[in-house]
Amino acid sequence: MQTPWLSVLIPTYNGEAYLASALDSILIQGDDEIECIIVDDGSSDSTLAIAKSYQDKLPLTVIQRKRQSNWVTNTNYALALAEGEYVCFLHQDDLWLKNRLSTMKRVIEEYPTVNLFLHSSLFIDSDGNSLGLWQCPLPKYPQVVDPSLAIEHLLIQNFIAIAAPIFKRDVALEVGRLDENLWYTADWDFWLKIASSGQTLYYPQPLTSFRVHPNSQTVMRSSSQTEFKQQMQLVVEKHLLGWQVDRNRKQQTSEVAFFSTEVNTTLAAMIHRQQTNMSQLVCSFVSLGPHGWHRYIRDSRIQERVSARLKAKLKVKSVSS
Repeated sequence: MQTPWLSVLIPTYNGEAYLASALDSILIQGDDEIECIIVDDGSSDSTLAIAKSYQDKLPLTVIQRKRQSNWVTNTNYALALAEGEYVCFLHQDDLWLKNRLSTMKRVIEEYPTVNLFLHSSLFIDSDGNSLGLWQCPLPKYPQVVDPSLAIEHLLIQNFIAIAAPIFKRDVALEVGRLDENLWYTADWDFWLKIASSGQTLYYPQPLTSFRVHPNSQTVMRSSSQTEFKQQMQLVVEKHLLGWQVDRNRKQQTSEVAFFSTEVNTTLAAMIHRQQTNMSQLVCSFVSLGPHGWHRYIRDSRIQERVSARLKAKLKVKSVSS
């Protein structure tokens, strides 16, 4: 096969429930000029058998590793093997929508100097039903977003669905790949690094689906409030430090960004039925003032994120009852 224009990196672990759907969503794109790399984390179910059954349908390499217990490590392993000029991630429980590749390939050809391409996504439940739209608070295509503006928005919240970005492989290698010490915020840190390296372009059409379900790694591993909060704060502090803007702009963004980490920590605690301090959270919100309120609501996509998860939870309750 000629050099692929896109490498699709798929870290897997015990993904038999959804992997076939994810691979089918690649298959319907009808693009044979890509490569797919599955790196499996020692699955004990039928994940490997499902993956290998697609090797005669897709340009797919399947690699089994000993248990790493870290999707970030396996993603970096796949990135080191990737040969495409551009790269994207697809987790085993997410999906691509029809014409995703043809749409984004056209956009990429229009803007060859852009490093990071984004688009909207849909939230879906365990059965693939839509739970709402997940958008990015960025200027829309055809406007190109400069690094400073992208960072200003992205510091508040990781508003990027993991399956949405397409980025230049060489840039990913130059910025240092994903930080394997960050099991929760590695993708957020990675998008910030790439966004700081050059231009970003946001295409507003939803072209991927992000699945909300109780067995996702995000839910399963967010039970430690202290570690969860520390990882978010580490990313904010790191990228605030390297962000070259005036002091007032940095201070205003910093206040909203750290408030956002408080909200995310509180939401995670509520999911795991742990103690929360709502009165302190309300006081912190009030102290932001009208400008801070606007910034937080705009950039955090809080309505979209919470609404999708509430819908998913209500559906589970209605089915169980």
